[in-house]
Amino acid sequence: MPKTIRGELKKKLQAGEVVVGPFTIVPSATMIDALGYAGMDFCILDTEHGPLSMETVTDLVIAAQGTGVAPIVRVGGNEEWPILRALDIGADGVQVPQINQKSDAEKVVHAAKYAPMGERGVSVFTRAGNYYKDDAVDHPARQNEETMTVVHIEGQKGLNNLEEIMTVDGIDVLFLGPYDISQSLGVPGDVRSKIVEDALKEAAEKARAQGRVIGSYAKDVEMGKWLIDLGVQYLSINVDATIYMQACEGIARALK
Repeated sequence: MPKTIRGELKKKLQAGEVVVGPFTIVPSATMIDALGYAGMDFCILDTEHGPLSMETVTDLVIAAQGTGVAPIVRVGGNEEWPILRALDIGADGVQVPQINQKSDAEKVVHAAKYAPMGERGVSVFTRAGNYYKDDAVDHPARQNEETMTVVHIEGQKGLNNLEEIMTVDGIDVLFLGPYDISQSLGVPGDVRSKIVEDALKEAAEKARAQGRVIGSYAKDVEMGKWLIDLGVQYLSINVDATIYMQACEGIARALK
């Protein structure tokens, strides 16, 4: 499979393309490698709900980029140090949970972008800086241009403040988290209920009207098609362990 070039995923989104990839919780380079052969565009290496350590994530980032899949690291919270580490190991971007107001989004940009956009800590001796190859003179500008910041809108407060959050420069994808939104709307887990679907539709319409890229999560292909019809470009489809389990379950059911 072809290697990815950092920034390609971002360019696809800017061009209006739909990109697809799963959340990843299995600490396996082989599973990541298979995503490239499957034709996935990206994977979200989950350090919030998954068991992945930063050492493991480093190896998975290398594996993903080697197989043509852009690795995005979901950090566990909106703090500077996990965002910095995820980008310094060479990930194509970070995905940050629980963005509820404008100041939360500004905090992400502050940590993820070098000056003048933010104040990300500078080290050019990292994988992101190509280990100081050629003095890494273009490292800050290149990272600001190529890496992605994805922020999770996961509750009623975030939905209410969406217009203000959208005014923050440096945010590439507004990711609508249907499961947390379902909980905040009083129907936990029922992501296809009318109240949740209406909330997702309204948020997507507001964001698209402002020219912002929308992301979301689909539990299956049917939901994925519905989200694409809403204008979702950055589509996360299922979780690697669940995809594997469901495939094995189908085989077992058919043969037993």
